[in-house]
Amino acid sequence: MDESQLKNRTKQFAKQIIILCRNLPKNREGRLIGNQIFRSGTSVAANYRAACRGRSKAEFISKLAIVEEEADETLFWLELIKEMNISKESSVDALMKECNELIAIIVASIKTVKRKLTASFRNPKSEIQNPKC
Repeated sequence: MDESQLKNRTKQFAKQIIILCRNLPKNREGRLIGNQIFRSGTSVAANYRAACRGRSKAEFISKLAIVEEEADETLFWLELIKEMNISKESSVDALMKECNELIAIIVASIKTVKRKLTASFRNPKSEIQNPKC
């Protein structure tokens, strides 16, 4: 998956989170959890875009770690929505699946960049290009 594909995928995820939030109940728990998942779910895409603009490998890794944290928080809120029957939306299961897949992709990306970074320290003659998302 290349940079533009993952940018699009995370943006589509954010859109689906927004739609879910629009359909949460208008009671206290719906509003409070809706605010939390809205923030974390949409920040996955925003922080991935920021990671793609990282000025160094270290900054790229750091920003990807933020994406991982936000996606994991989003997964928590989705699990809570499902387990507490806060929403009857069938999209919750699909969003949980997509969130798990995004987390796996981000974790794999972090590991790959770290491995390449470590290899470049061991072999200073190797030249690693600035990582592209």
